[in-house]
Amino acid sequence: MPLYEHVFIARQDLSGAQAEGLIEHFGTILADHGGKVVDSEYWGLKTMAYKINKNRKGHYAFMRTDAPAPAVQEMERLMRLHEDVMRVLTVKVDKHDEGPSVQMQKRDDRERRR
Repeated sequence: MPLYEHVFIARQDLSGAQAEGLIEHFGTILADHGGKVVDSEYWGLKTMAYKINKNRKGHYAFMRTDAPAPAVQEMERLMRLHEDVMRVLTVKVDKHDEGPSVQMQKRDDRERRR
């Protein structure tokens, strides 16, 4: 099956637990259509470069998936319809990188420097 990476931004007025719950919600939708979530990360509440729907900040989440194209299309469709999700980006990749994503590596580097 093809491999994908997804990043989505949720509204700033959600709690961290609710934002992480969105990852699980969309993971179950993917699983119902024959795919699986290989890895997921919650990147936290970050300030955006410009306002989206009157929001200056957003909860960022990252998912690595292994799923057929129709399952990904259905998940993206439901993400775009969900009222808490502001933006969605999906990229098809040849292989998943091992370990944490670049965003999580930056956070680890900052913690080591302190």
